[in-house]
Amino acid sequence: MRKNIHIIDKVLEGSIAEELEIEAGDQLISINNQEIEDIFDYQYYVEDEYIEVLIKKPDGEEWLLEIDKDPDEDLGIVFENGLMDDYRSCHNKCIFCFIDQMPKGMRETLYFKDDDSRLSFLQGNYITLTNMSDKDVDRIIKYNLSPINISFQTTNPELRCKMLNNRFAGQALEKVKKFYDAGILMNGQIVLCKGVNDGKELERSIRDLYEYLPYLESVSVVPVGLSKFREGLYPLEPFHKEDAVKVLDIIHKWQKKAYEEYELHFIHASDEWYLLAEQELPGEESYDGYLQLENGVGMLRLFMDEFVESLDALKENSHQEKLIHREEVSIITGKLSFSTIQEAANRLMEEVDGLKIYVHAIRNDFFGENITVSGLLTGTDIMAQGKELPLGNRMLLPENVLRSGERVLLDDYTVEDLEKTLQVSVDIVKSSGYDFVKTILNHK
Repeated sequence: MRKNIHIIDKVLEGSIAEELEIEAGDQLISINNQEIEDIFDYQYYVEDEYIEVLIKKPDGEEWLLEIDKDPDEDLGIVFENGLMDDYRSCHNKCIFCFIDQMPKGMRETLYFKDDDSRLSFLQGNYITLTNMSDKDVDRIIKYNLSPINISFQTTNPELRCKMLNNRFAGQALEKVKKFYDAGILMNGQIVLCKGVNDGKELERSIRDLYEYLPYLESVSVVPVGLSKFREGLYPLEPFHKEDAVKVLDIIHKWQKKAYEEYELHFIHASDEWYLLAEQELPGEESYDGYLQLENGVGMLRLFMDEFVESLDALKENSHQEKLIHREEVSIITGKLSFSTIQEAANRLMEEVDGLKIYVHAIRNDFFGENITVSGLLTGTDIMAQGKELPLGNRMLLPENVLRSGERVLLDDYTVEDLEKTLQVSVDIVKSSGYDFVKTILNHK
């Protein structure tokens, strides 16, 4: 078996590693005389109060460091490879996979399908379990790593094989029982495809998954995303209002049962269902602490609650009868969140003299009009449509349209490209309601 080499990329300032003169370029050999395979092993062994760490310097010299520390205190080491191993790609051919619906010619990283259990633990990624070996399961249980996030889609084994185009996809669900028996916390998701795993199949899936409470803490139901690049793929149709109403009826019925028995709502509908059904978003208490935010469950409710709280604080701290901020700004968003953002903008303008806010829902011509989330907006569409829109002297762009940690959009246009083309300065606004108010009013 190939032996992994773990090169240290940097050492955090003020950390144990810095104090012990561990440096970038050093190699981690072992902890407590145990060879480290990947991040699972590292996280497990580094938690002890006393550890012996073997480090190899670039000149070949080896240092055995004896370390006394607080329980769970990190060493402050960042590795060149975050997983300390190769990333595992997905071998399924899911009928709903969005990566298969991407146009050709985009940057290579956008076509990588991950299905790595370690990313589930570290970054909250959802995994299908089909790429997980018995050894992986045993290590998760041994190290008590949780939560693990699982893409269920359906609990019908035959249907799951069909949806994932993998003949082992049905039996992979047996791993969930092992996690449940070991008390490993889990979260789940169901990507709902019209006429495939909805209706009676959704009822079955929720009923089966209900048996894994309370260790399976939450399951989100999200509608399949359909781009215009589906030639040759499984024929799927978008959901409509009447479909959304039926989905919510099923979810609300099971939420009521779960709350009565476990004081958890357990099964959650993403925000799209409420907007499509033209129903009011649930209150904060329905989201069980927002366990499924990354799946778009409760994002709009949390945003509005934070916005109201921030606005109330502004009014309370103001020494004037009315706030004053004379400026015209524009906000770019997707069609999905447009009504929520517009409501917040209207309320802010009512409270602030001299403020004019233009909210623009950008139509997704790049991927197709069925894609309505802001996170899949491209520079191409923003620039093309923005030329015809009032933008004020500042344009606010949601952070989720950018590549993580960079000022680059999905189609490789940059924030600077937008500024140059549209002749407007661009500010990046985070997803919270607090940042929305702060960025618009230029508060630090």
